Amino acid sequence: MTTSPVTALQARRVLLLLTFTRWFPVGLTIGVTTLLVLERGMSLAQLGVIFSMQGFVVLGLELPTGGFADALGRRPVLVASAVVALVSGLVFITSHTFTGFVVALLLQGVFRALDSGPLESWYVDTAHAEDPAIPVEDGLSRAGTVLGLAIASGALVSGGLIAWHPVRALTALEFPYWCAIGFYVVHLAAVSVLVREPVTHVDSTGFHRALASARQAPTVVVDGLRTLRTSRVLLALVLVEVFWSVGMIAFETFMPVRLAELAGGETEAGALMGPVSAAAWGLFAVGSAAAGLASRRIGVAWTAVLARVLNGAFIVVMGLMLGTVGLITAFLVTYTLHGSGGPVHSTLLHRQAEARNRTTVLSMNSMIAGGAFSLGMLVLGPFAESTSTAMAIIVAGAFSIIGAALYLPAIRQERHQDRSVTEPAPA
Repeated sequence: MTTSPVTALQARRVLLLLTFTRWFPVGLTIGVTTLLVLERGMSLAQLGVIFSMQGFVVLGLELPTGGFADALGRRPVLVASAVVALVSGLVFITSHTFTGFVVALLLQGVFRALDSGPLESWYVDTAHAEDPAIPVEDGLSRAGTVLGLAIASGALVSGGLIAWHPVRALTALEFPYWCAIGFYVVHLAAVSVLVREPVTHVDSTGFHRALASARQAPTVVVDGLRTLRTSRVLLALVLVEVFWSVGMIAFETFMPVRLAELAGGETEAGALMGPVSAAAWGLFAVGSAAAGLASRRIGVAWTAVLARVLNGAFIVVMGLMLGTVGLITAFLVTYTLHGSGGPVHSTLLHRQAEARNRTTVLSMNSMIAGGAFSLGMLVLGPFAESTSTAMAIIVAGAFSIIGAALYLPAIRQERHQDRSVTEPAPA
């Protein structure tokens, strides 16, 4: 018995459904992961080490595993990533020691590395197998919308579950995490049933191709460094991620910690983080749209500078707030500006890249961002413990503002290009 090929319309439906099942559990846990680690007795210094592990694993595996989906097939890699996600979640929720949490985050890093790209690649390949001219932009755009809705709705449900606390055998923070693990099982089943490929290569040939792809990773890194060395503008843009990533530690990792200090405990903070995170994702989209309007008026590079400076400034404001209302308000403004910075930074990167090196440029940008985040966690975790969470937030915000200066080469280049367009040609 042969199965009929998947149509482009069916592939889009699968893409949207699996995007939801992939990201809804992230929404369930986004506000409680940090708080759960603290609830189980970990210090801020230990927290920094624990959460740095994921970034280091992704940094080390992103390029070596990048070709696995091409070598083995999209479906096997998606199934493997879903299995690792389930195992990492189980290890995390059952951990009560520093070592257990480290292992969980190491596995989470493996999951993130495997999960980077194969679903979208499967959708594009499947749609183009029916008709190479079929536009896939709409499906990918809808998937982005579903991703945001999944995280926002998951965060709302998480906050409600924490406030409700229906299972007294578990702490209020543990219940949403167990619900997320249940959704990991749903996601694994959905991937196994819905993702169909005409040919996969889970055999010696496929594994040899995967190993060959992994061996090319050092070459890609060398090519990336060579590309950065030849372009001062591109090097400056990529280095912005060092400062941006440190700022992200403040409003993504330390925000729940500071909220717990002001709200009276981890459970109270967890109940608040649900609706706050949902609102933040909505404002992230608003910020992205506002960046498009601003870039048409003042230019892409100046919009990037403005977003970076204001984002860092409001991170500092977060650290200065002494009440929950002020902290949450500053956080929401910060997240809006975080949304504003992303599209313009990506636009500036794409301006510097060419078809032959675009993937390398984006990979280098991603690797530097992940590495900076992990190193920043190792520094800011002990710093927050020795001083205060508020002081760590202030320092991270002030440091992130410095990154705005690295947009100056792009501003000069943009100004030069505008002048070249407006100046009349010599007679």
